[in-house]
Amino acid sequence: MKFFNFHLMPYADADLSAIERHGSAWVTFPNTHCDPVKGADLYHRYLDELEYADELGFDGVVLNEHHQTAYGLMPTPGVLAGALARSVKRGKLMILGRALPLLNNPLSVAEEYAMLDNLTRGRFIAGFVRGIGAEYHAMEINPALSQERFAEAHDLIIRAWTEPGPFQYVGKHYDFRYVNVWPRPYQDPHPPIWLPSQGSSSTIAWAARMRYTYCQTVSPIALVARFFDMYRSEALKAGYEASADQLAWSNFIYVAETDEKAVREATPHLDAFNRLQKMPVEMLLPPGYSNVESMKRIRAARISSRPQTAADMIRAGVVIVGSPNTVREKLAEYQDLAGFNTSITKTQIGTMPAGMVRENMAAVAEEIIPHFRDRMAAVPVGSVA
Repeated sequence: MKFFNFHLMPYADADLSAIERHGSAWVTFPNTHCDPVKGADLYHRYLDELEYADELGFDGVVLNEHHQTAYGLMPTPGVLAGALARSVKRGKLMILGRALPLLNNPLSVAEEYAMLDNLTRGRFIAGFVRGIGAEYHAMEINPALSQERFAEAHDLIIRAWTEPGPFQYVGKHYDFRYVNVWPRPYQDPHPPIWLPSQGSSSTIAWAARMRYTYCQTVSPIALVARFFDMYRSEALKAGYEASADQLAWSNFIYVAETDEKAVREATPHLDAFNRLQKMPVEMLLPPGYSNVESMKRIRAARISSRPQTAADMIRAGVVIVGSPNTVREKLAEYQDLAGFNTSITKTQIGTMPAGMVRENMAAVAEEIIPHFRDRMAAVPVGSVA
Protein backbone atom coordinates (compact mmCIF):
# COMPACT_ATOMS: atom_id res chain seq x y z
CA MET A 1 0.00 0.00 0.00
CA LYS A 2 1.06 3.56 -0.69
CA PHE A 3 0.56 6.34 1.86
CA PHE A 4 0.10 9.97 0.92
CA ASN A 5 -0.09 12.71 3.55
CA PHE A 6 -3.12 14.90 2.87
CA HIS A 7 -3.39 18.27 4.61
CA LEU A 8 -6.69 20.17 4.69
CA MET A 9 -4.96 23.28 6.11
CA PRO A 10 -7.88 24.41 8.31
CA TYR A 11 -7.97 27.73 10.11
CA ALA A 12 -7.19 25.90 13.34
CA ASP A 13 -7.63 29.06 15.44
CA ALA A 14 -11.27 29.43 14.40
CA ASP A 15 -13.78 30.40 17.05
CA LEU A 16 -15.93 27.26 17.01
CA SER A 17 -18.70 28.88 19.03
CA ALA A 18 -18.90 31.68 16.45
CA ILE A 19 -19.17 29.07 13.69
CA GLU A 20 -22.06 27.49 15.57
CA ARG A 21 -23.79 30.88 15.87
CA HIS A 22 -23.43 31.52 12.14
CA GLY A 23 -24.50 27.97 11.25
CA SER A 24 -21.47 27.09 9.12
CA ALA A 25 -17.78 27.79 8.51
CA TRP A 26 -18.51 28.03 4.78
CA VAL A 27 -19.28 31.05 2.55
CA THR A 28 -21.29 33.09 5.09
CA PHE A 29 -18.90 32.88 8.06
CA PRO A 30 -17.48 36.44 8.23
CA ASN A 31 -13.81 36.76 7.29
CA THR A 32 -13.35 39.18 10.17
CA HIS A 33 -12.80 35.99 12.19
CA CYS A 34 -9.58 35.36 10.22
CA ASP A 35 -6.51 36.96 11.82
CA PRO A 36 -3.89 37.40 9.04
CA VAL A 37 -1.01 36.99 11.50
CA LYS A 38 -2.39 33.65 12.70
CA GLY A 39 -3.14 32.71 9.10
CA ALA A 40 0.46 33.36 8.07
CA ASP A 41 1.73 31.28 10.99
CA LEU A 42 -0.58 28.42 10.01
CA TYR A 43 0.56 28.44 6.38
CA HIS A 44 4.21 28.13 7.39
CA ARG A 45 3.42 25.49 10.00
CA TYR A 46 1.39 23.43 7.53
CA LEU A 47 4.05 23.61 4.83
CA ASP A 48 6.59 22.48 7.44
CA GLU A 49 4.33 19.51 8.26
CA LEU A 50 4.10 18.45 4.62
CA GLU A 51 7.86 18.72 4.23
CA TYR A 52 8.19 16.61 7.38
CA ALA A 53 5.90 13.99 5.81
CA ASP A 54 8.31 13.75 2.90
CA GLU A 55 11.26 13.34 5.28
CA LEU A 56 9.38 10.57 7.14
CA GLY A 57 8.92 8.55 3.96
CA PHE A 58 5.32 9.15 2.91
CA ASP A 59 4.87 8.43 -0.79
CA GLY A 60 3.61 11.92 -1.46
CA VAL A 61 1.92 15.01 -0.10
CA VAL A 62 -1.54 16.23 -1.06
CA LEU A 63 -3.27 19.61 -1.29
CA ASN A 64 -6.79 20.53 -2.37
CA GLU A 65 -8.99 23.52 -3.19
CA HIS A 66 -11.80 25.19 -1.25
CA HIS A 67 -13.17 28.72 -1.26
CA GLN A 68 -14.47 31.14 1.36
CA THR A 69 -14.20 28.81 4.33
CA ALA A 70 -12.32 28.24 7.58
CA TYR A 71 -12.39 24.52 6.75
CA GLY A 72 -9.36 24.80 4.46
CA LEU A 73 -7.09 27.72 3.58
CA MET A 74 -6.32 26.68 0.00
CA PRO A 75 -8.36 28.73 -2.49
CA THR A 76 -5.36 28.58 -4.87
CA PRO A 77 -3.52 25.33 -4.14
CA GLY A 78 -0.97 25.94 -6.88
CA VAL A 79 0.62 28.67 -4.76
CA LEU A 80 1.29 26.19 -1.97
CA ALA A 81 2.30 23.44 -4.41
CA GLY A 82 4.84 25.81 -5.89
CA ALA A 83 6.29 26.40 -2.43
CA LEU A 84 6.60 22.61 -1.97
CA ALA A 85 7.81 21.71 -5.45
CA ARG A 86 11.48 22.13 -4.53
CA SER A 87 11.35 21.33 -0.80
CA VAL A 88 9.56 17.98 -1.21
CA LYS A 89 12.56 16.01 -2.43
CA ARG A 90 11.47 12.39 -2.86
CA GLY A 91 7.70 11.93 -2.75
CA LYS A 92 4.98 12.86 -5.20
CA LEU A 93 3.20 16.21 -5.09
CA MET A 94 -0.54 16.06 -5.68
CA ILE A 95 -3.32 18.63 -5.97
CA LEU A 96 -6.56 16.73 -5.38
CA GLY A 97 -7.75 18.73 -7.21
CA ARG A 98 -8.60 21.95 -9.05
CA ALA A 99 -12.34 22.63 -9.37
CA LEU A 100 -12.59 22.93 -13.14
CA PRO A 101 -16.23 24.13 -13.48
CA LEU A 102 -15.43 27.21 -11.40
CA LEU A 103 -12.88 28.44 -13.94
CA ASN A 104 -13.42 30.76 -16.88
CA ASN A 105 -10.02 29.84 -18.27
CA PRO A 106 -9.11 26.13 -17.90
CA LEU A 107 -5.86 26.77 -19.76
CA SER A 108 -4.59 28.43 -16.58
CA VAL A 109 -4.72 24.98 -14.92
CA ALA A 110 -3.03 23.36 -17.92
CA GLU A 111 -0.20 25.88 -17.54
CA GLU A 112 -0.06 25.68 -13.73
CA TYR A 113 0.04 21.88 -13.67
CA ALA A 114 2.62 21.73 -16.47
CA MET A 115 4.84 24.10 -14.47
CA LEU A 116 4.52 21.95 -11.35
CA ASP A 117 5.27 18.82 -13.39
CA ASN A 118 8.46 20.46 -14.65
CA LEU A 119 9.47 21.80 -11.23
CA THR A 120 9.15 18.32 -9.70
CA ARG A 121 10.68 16.65 -12.76
CA GLY A 122 7.70 14.39 -13.17
CA ARG A 123 6.66 13.81 -9.55
CA PHE A 124 3.38 15.70 -9.93
CA ILE A 125 -0.11 14.15 -9.84
CA ALA A 126 -2.94 16.18 -11.38
CA GLY A 127 -6.26 16.11 -9.57
CA PHE A 128 -9.45 17.37 -11.19
CA VAL A 129 -12.69 17.86 -9.30
CA ARG A 130 -16.10 19.41 -9.83
CA GLY A 131 -15.99 21.15 -6.43
CA ILE A 132 -18.55 20.70 -3.68
CA GLY A 133 -21.87 22.51 -3.72
CA ALA A 134 -20.70 25.35 -1.48
CA GLU A 135 -18.13 26.38 -4.10
CA TYR A 136 -20.94 27.23 -6.51
CA HIS A 137 -22.42 29.62 -3.97
CA ALA A 138 -18.98 31.13 -3.38
CA MET A 139 -18.11 31.58 -7.06
CA GLU A 140 -21.62 32.31 -8.47
CA ILE A 141 -21.52 29.42 -10.94
CA ASN A 142 -24.73 27.66 -11.99
CA PRO A 143 -24.50 24.16 -10.40
CA ALA A 144 -26.69 22.72 -13.16
CA LEU A 145 -23.81 23.39 -15.58
CA SER A 146 -21.24 21.71 -13.33
CA GLN A 147 -20.86 18.42 -15.16
CA GLU A 148 -20.76 19.82 -18.68
CA ARG A 149 -18.32 22.59 -17.71
CA PHE A 150 -16.12 20.00 -16.00
CA ALA A 151 -16.12 17.67 -19.02
CA GLU A 152 -15.34 20.46 -21.48
CA ALA A 153 -12.58 21.96 -19.31
CA HIS A 154 -11.03 18.52 -18.82
CA ASP A 155 -11.03 17.77 -22.55
CA LEU A 156 -9.51 21.15 -23.35
CA ILE A 157 -6.70 20.65 -20.82
CA ILE A 158 -5.88 17.18 -22.16
CA ARG A 159 -5.79 18.51 -25.74
CA ALA A 160 -3.60 21.42 -24.64
CA TRP A 161 -1.14 18.94 -23.11
CA THR A 162 -1.09 16.43 -25.94
CA GLU A 163 -1.74 18.25 -29.25
CA PRO A 164 0.87 20.46 -30.89
CA GLY A 165 -0.08 24.12 -30.71
CA PRO A 166 -1.19 26.60 -31.57
CA PHE A 167 -4.69 25.41 -32.43
CA GLN A 168 -8.12 26.98 -32.12
CA TYR A 169 -10.73 25.71 -29.66
CA VAL A 170 -14.43 26.56 -29.89
CA GLY A 171 -16.73 24.93 -27.35
CA LYS A 172 -19.98 25.62 -25.54
CA HIS A 173 -18.40 27.22 -22.47
CA TYR A 174 -14.84 28.04 -23.59
CA ASP A 175 -13.53 29.69 -26.74
CA PHE A 176 -9.85 30.25 -27.53
CA ARG A 177 -8.31 31.44 -30.76
CA TYR A 178 -4.91 30.16 -29.66
CA VAL A 179 -4.22 27.08 -27.55
CA ASN A 180 -0.45 26.82 -27.24
CA VAL A 181 0.54 25.93 -23.68
CA TRP A 182 4.11 26.60 -22.56
CA PRO A 183 5.72 24.75 -20.84
CA ARG A 184 4.70 21.29 -21.97
CA PRO A 185 4.21 18.66 -19.23
CA TYR A 186 7.35 16.86 -18.09
CA GLN A 187 5.59 13.48 -18.05
CA ASP A 188 4.58 11.91 -21.34
CA PRO A 189 1.85 12.41 -22.39
CA HIS A 190 0.83 14.24 -19.16
CA PRO A 191 0.78 13.81 -15.37
CA PRO A 192 -1.38 10.98 -13.97
CA ILE A 193 -4.92 12.16 -13.25
CA TRP A 194 -6.88 11.41 -10.07
CA LEU A 195 -10.56 12.11 -9.43
CA PRO A 196 -11.97 12.57 -5.91
CA SER A 197 -15.69 12.42 -5.14
CA GLN A 198 -18.15 12.34 -2.27
CA GLY A 199 -19.90 9.43 -3.99
CA SER A 200 -21.33 10.84 -7.23
CA SER A 201 -22.34 7.93 -9.47
CA SER A 202 -21.65 9.97 -12.61
CA THR A 203 -18.15 10.91 -11.40
CA ILE A 204 -17.36 7.31 -10.44
CA ALA A 205 -18.57 5.98 -13.81
CA TRP A 206 -16.62 8.61 -15.73
CA ALA A 207 -13.43 8.02 -13.73
CA ALA A 208 -13.68 4.28 -14.42
CA ARG A 209 -14.23 4.80 -18.15
CA MET A 210 -11.22 7.12 -18.29
CA ARG A 211 -9.16 4.66 -16.18
CA TYR A 212 -8.28 7.47 -13.77
CA THR A 213 -7.49 6.74 -10.13
CA TYR A 214 -10.61 7.33 -8.05
CA CYS A 215 -10.37 8.72 -4.52
CA GLN A 216 -13.30 8.43 -2.11
CA THR A 217 -13.47 11.34 0.29
CA VAL A 218 -13.99 10.90 4.04
CA SER A 219 -16.90 8.45 4.44
CA PRO A 220 -17.92 5.41 6.52
CA ILE A 221 -15.94 2.41 5.32
CA ALA A 222 -19.09 0.50 4.29
CA LEU A 223 -19.93 3.29 1.85
CA VAL A 224 -16.32 3.42 0.64
CA ALA A 225 -16.56 -0.29 -0.17
CA ARG A 226 -19.83 0.25 -2.04
CA PHE A 227 -18.45 3.14 -4.10
CA PHE A 228 -15.29 1.21 -4.96
CA ASP A 229 -17.41 -1.74 -6.05
CA MET A 230 -19.35 0.68 -8.26
CA TYR A 231 -16.04 1.72 -9.85
CA ARG A 232 -15.09 -1.93 -10.48
CA SER A 233 -18.49 -2.56 -12.03
CA GLU A 234 -18.15 0.45 -14.33
CA ALA A 235 -14.65 -0.68 -15.30
CA LEU A 236 -16.03 -4.07 -16.38
CA LYS A 237 -18.62 -2.27 -18.52
CA ALA A 238 -15.72 -0.36 -20.09
CA GLY A 239 -14.00 -3.64 -20.95
CA TYR A 240 -11.33 -4.06 -18.29
CA GLU A 241 -10.84 -5.23 -14.70
CA ALA A 242 -9.97 -2.40 -12.32
CA SER A 243 -6.90 -2.73 -10.14
CA ALA A 244 -6.79 -1.89 -6.44
CA ASP A 245 -4.06 0.56 -7.45
CA GLN A 246 -6.78 2.65 -9.12
CA LEU A 247 -8.62 3.15 -5.83
CA ALA A 248 -7.63 5.48 -3.00
CA TRP A 249 -9.35 6.11 0.33
CA SER A 250 -9.09 9.51 2.01
CA ASN A 251 -9.08 8.98 5.77
CA PHE A 252 -7.89 10.22 9.16
CA ILE A 253 -5.45 8.18 11.24
CA TYR A 254 -4.42 8.97 14.79
CA VAL A 255 -1.98 6.75 16.72
CA ALA A 256 -1.07 6.81 20.42
CA GLU A 257 0.38 4.29 22.88
CA THR A 258 -3.03 2.87 23.85
CA ASP A 259 -6.55 2.91 22.40
CA GLU A 260 -7.81 4.89 25.36
CA LYS A 261 -5.16 7.59 25.02
CA ALA A 262 -5.63 7.84 21.27
CA VAL A 263 -9.41 8.28 21.59
CA ARG A 264 -9.04 10.78 24.43
CA GLU A 265 -6.52 12.90 22.52
CA ALA A 266 -8.22 12.77 19.11
CA THR A 267 -11.82 13.33 20.22
CA PRO A 268 -11.86 17.14 20.66
CA HIS A 269 -10.14 17.63 17.31
CA LEU A 270 -12.49 15.25 15.50
CA ASP A 271 -15.38 17.18 17.02
CA ALA A 272 -13.80 20.41 15.79
CA PHE A 273 -13.43 18.92 12.30
CA ASN A 274 -17.14 18.11 12.28
CA ARG A 275 -17.99 21.67 13.22
CA LEU A 276 -15.64 23.10 10.57
CA GLN A 277 -17.14 21.02 7.77
CA LYS A 278 -20.80 21.38 8.77
CA MET A 279 -23.01 23.21 6.28
CA PRO A 280 -26.71 23.42 5.43
CA VAL A 281 -27.94 20.78 2.97
CA GLU A 282 -28.95 23.46 0.46
CA MET A 283 -25.34 24.65 0.41
CA LEU A 284 -23.88 21.15 0.18
CA LEU A 285 -26.27 20.01 -2.55
CA PRO A 286 -27.64 22.99 -4.51
CA PRO A 287 -30.38 22.19 -7.08
CA GLY A 288 -28.96 20.79 -10.30
CA TYR A 289 -25.57 19.84 -8.85
CA SER A 290 -26.20 16.06 -8.93
CA ASN A 291 -28.88 13.64 -10.02
CA VAL A 292 -31.31 12.39 -7.39
CA GLU A 293 -29.59 9.06 -6.77
CA SER A 294 -26.19 10.69 -6.37
CA MET A 295 -27.65 13.26 -4.00
CA LYS A 296 -29.03 10.47 -1.82
CA ARG A 297 -25.65 8.72 -1.73
CA ILE A 298 -23.71 11.90 -1.04
CA ARG A 299 -26.06 12.90 1.73
CA ALA A 300 -25.68 9.45 3.33
CA ALA A 301 -21.90 9.62 3.04
CA ARG A 302 -21.45 13.16 4.26
CA ILE A 303 -20.84 12.91 7.98
CA SER A 304 -22.06 16.48 8.47
CA SER A 305 -25.52 15.51 7.26
CA ARG A 306 -26.49 14.38 10.75
CA PRO A 307 -25.16 14.92 14.28
CA GLN A 308 -22.14 12.70 14.82
CA THR A 309 -19.57 12.28 17.55
CA ALA A 310 -15.96 11.18 17.40
CA ALA A 311 -17.07 7.81 18.77
CA ASP A 312 -19.57 7.46 15.91
CA MET A 313 -16.85 8.26 13.37
CA ILE A 314 -14.52 5.64 14.81
CA ARG A 315 -17.29 3.04 15.01
CA ALA A 316 -18.34 3.63 11.38
CA GLY A 317 -14.79 3.47 10.09
CA VAL A 318 -14.72 7.09 8.98
CA VAL A 319 -11.46 7.44 10.93
CA ILE A 320 -8.96 5.03 12.46
CA VAL A 321 -7.90 5.90 16.00
CA GLY A 322 -6.01 3.70 18.42
CA SER A 323 -2.81 1.98 19.42
CA PRO A 324 -0.42 0.84 16.67
CA ASN A 325 -1.87 -2.68 16.81
CA THR A 326 -5.44 -1.45 16.60
CA VAL A 327 -4.70 0.89 13.70
CA ARG A 328 -2.86 -1.85 11.81
CA GLU A 329 -5.71 -4.33 12.35
CA LYS A 330 -8.40 -1.85 11.32
CA LEU A 331 -6.54 -0.59 8.26
CA ALA A 332 -5.90 -4.15 7.04
CA GLU A 333 -9.56 -5.02 7.60
CA TYR A 334 -10.72 -1.93 5.71
CA GLN A 335 -8.24 -2.45 2.89
CA ASP A 336 -9.56 -5.95 2.26
CA LEU A 337 -13.20 -4.89 2.67
CA ALA A 338 -13.00 -2.10 0.12
CA GLY A 339 -10.10 -3.28 -2.08
CA PHE A 340 -7.83 -0.22 -2.28
CA ASN A 341 -4.04 0.09 -2.39
CA THR A 342 -3.61 3.78 -1.57
CA SER A 343 -4.31 5.54 1.73
CA ILE A 344 -4.68 9.32 1.45
CA THR A 345 -4.04 9.90 5.15
CA LYS A 346 -4.75 13.07 7.07
CA THR A 347 -2.63 13.22 10.22
CA GLN A 348 -3.70 16.74 11.21
CA ILE A 349 -7.30 16.90 12.46
CA GLY A 350 -9.32 20.09 12.95
CA THR A 351 -7.74 22.10 15.77
CA MET A 352 -4.93 19.64 16.53
CA PRO A 353 -1.77 21.50 17.61
CA ALA A 354 1.58 21.15 15.90
CA GLY A 355 3.23 18.96 18.54
CA MET A 356 0.46 16.36 18.46
CA VAL A 357 0.46 16.38 14.67
CA ARG A 358 4.18 15.68 14.44
CA GLU A 359 3.99 12.89 17.00
CA ASN A 360 1.13 11.35 15.06
CA MET A 361 2.96 11.66 11.75
CA ALA A 362 6.03 9.95 13.18
CA ALA A 363 3.88 7.18 14.70
CA VAL A 364 2.15 6.53 11.37
CA ALA A 365 5.49 6.50 9.56
CA GLU A 366 7.19 4.20 12.06
CA GLU A 367 4.37 1.96 13.31
CA ILE A 368 1.94 1.71 10.40
CA ILE A 369 3.49 2.32 6.99
CA PRO A 370 6.25 -0.35 7.19
CA HIS A 371 3.66 -3.06 7.90
CA PHE A 372 1.74 -2.24 4.71
CA ARG A 373 4.55 -1.61 2.25
CA ASP A 374 4.17 -5.01 0.57
CA ARG A 375 0.54 -5.59 1.46
CA MET A 376 -1.93 -5.77 -1.42
CA ALA A 377 -5.69 -5.59 -1.04
CA ALA A 378 -7.56 -8.86 -1.15
CA VAL A 379 -10.46 -9.08 -3.60
CA PRO A 380 -13.41 -7.91 -1.49
CA VAL A 381 -16.03 -10.54 -0.67
CA GLY A 382 -18.97 -10.14 -3.04
CA SER A 383 -17.03 -7.81 -5.33
CA VAL A 384 -17.88 -7.70 -9.01
CA ALA A 385 -14.15 -8.09 -9.68
